[in-house]
Amino acid sequence: MRIACTAFALLLAAFPALAQNVKITPIGSHPGELCANDRAIIFEDPTGVRFLYDAAQNVTGGNDPRLGAIHLVLLTHMHGDHVGDQKLKAPGEGTCANSARVPAPNSLTAEVVDGKNAVLVTTRAMASFIHNKVGAIRGSGSKPMDFCPTLAATVPVPAACSSRIDLGGVFTAQAAGAQQRVEFTIVYSAHVNDVGPALLSKAQQDLLKADGAQLVYGPPVGFVVKFTNGLVAYLSSDTAVFGDMKLVISDFHKANLAVINLGPNPGLFQSGAYAINDLLKPASVILTHVNEAATEGGKLKPNTQTAALMKQIKPSAHLAISERTMEFDGKGKCVSGC
Repeated sequence: MRIACTAFALLLAAFPALAQNVKITPIGSHPGELCANDRAIIFEDPTGVRFLYDAAQNVTGGNDPRLGAIHLVLLTHMHGDHVGDQKLKAPGEGTCANSARVPAPNSLTAEVVDGKNAVLVTTRAMASFIHNKVGAIRGSGSKPMDFCPTLAATVPVPAACSSRIDLGGVFTAQAAGAQQRVEFTIVYSAHVNDVGPALLSKAQQDLLKADGAQLVYGPPVGFVVKFTNGLVAYLSSDTAVFGDMKLVISDFHKANLAVINLGPNPGLFQSGAYAINDLLKPASVILTHVNEAATEGGKLKPNTQTAALMKQIKPSAHLAISERTMEFDGKGKCVSGC
């Protein structure tokens, strides 16, 4: 019996990541709250790989002390509240319903990618836009940002680069010295992908305005992230309900955690319960992008759209409270901070 126990202990020691949790920390406008403009979330794999999911308008720049080490930055689409046409003036400034922000003419995404020397994970169309914005930050004569040499990176990378993948593409990241990789797959998002006008040149703005047109950078995307402890997280981006939530996200990828963007435009306040309960069927769900001051004193306000939706959700549901770290095991269950 003693020999068997010793052998089991040695087996666990040989695979330390399997017994650890993924840390998830929302970064919003007001510490301890879920506010109208909140979207950004930091994920940390047990091996130490750390990434930012949509910089949005939630950080003060690439040197925001709340970020810490960021090895990768995920970008879902080009709307200003995701790519970051503005940045947070300071945590806690303004109201939870309307945080205080200032312009970010080169995009907050580019500021974080440049400031953290990070890998940008997004489609090639959106990556090329960010490449140019990083170049504008660095100034003339600087080495241009380019695509990563392979689809597998060891982080931190020597120079900021982007993933070179599109819908269905897979990029992996491995911490130096680790044996396992974090896997990022780009998946479909039922949304639109026009760029915020403030990030375009004046000439381009005028050209588009003449025809009432918008500049689109390919399709918007979501992500499925497979962590080394077994957690499989679906990051929805802004999306309407769509059939592949079951066929691709649930049946094929077997996501056990869903991070769902709400908001009025995609309609998930109305269809979200069906998407979560009947199509995705995760063990747990995190709600973000609520477009309302959903909490007060860290507690959900009972008369909000977010509260109404949470009453309909069958899996364990959690709010993306700013700067509150949640930990999830490999089965998609929150074990701390929820």
